Amino acid sequence: MEAEEQLKNGTPPDIIPFSGDWDEYQEKLYKIFQDTICNSNLTFQGVRVGIKRHPEYKEKHFTFWHLTSEGEKEEERTPDLRRCERLPWVRWIIDNCDELPNIVYWENRRGSQRHVVIWCEEHNYAVILAKRNKYYLLKTAYCVSKRRASRFKKELSDFKKKNS
Repeated sequence: MEAEEQLKNGTPPDIIPFSGDWDEYQEKLYKIFQDTICNSNLTFQGVRVGIKRHPEYKEKHFTFWHLTSEGEKEEERTPDLRRCERLPWVRWIIDNCDELPNIVYWENRRGSQRHVVIWCEEHNYAVILAKRNKYYLLKTAYCVSKRRASRFKKELSDFKKKNS
């Protein structure tokens, strides 16, 4: 589907299905990551969105692994095919968050860190940006579970009440 058409109807880019060859698939995903995120002057509300390169793993950016794997402990993260398939959605969500009514965003706190959650509830997908002094850091993106969706709805409601 063409990008303009996707913008008009709120449809995210096509998913990238697993090809059966993990190494080939990973390289294809990494190229998408480089083209759509690393080398694309990505911005959120006119502010640069940066990525974390180090510590690299298998010669790939730290952020790439957070967009394509899951797990609490860095050294124990495992590939998440749902995240992998939706990697092209990261850019689409950020680029369209002010244009499409089915994408919402708000600020939250996790410990001492301030984040922006950008959520497309219709497609159960969220992108998380960490606020830094002069830029945003792309932290992660993932499919949103029903439990997390309930938390997101409450956070969004609280954010709107606080900022109205």
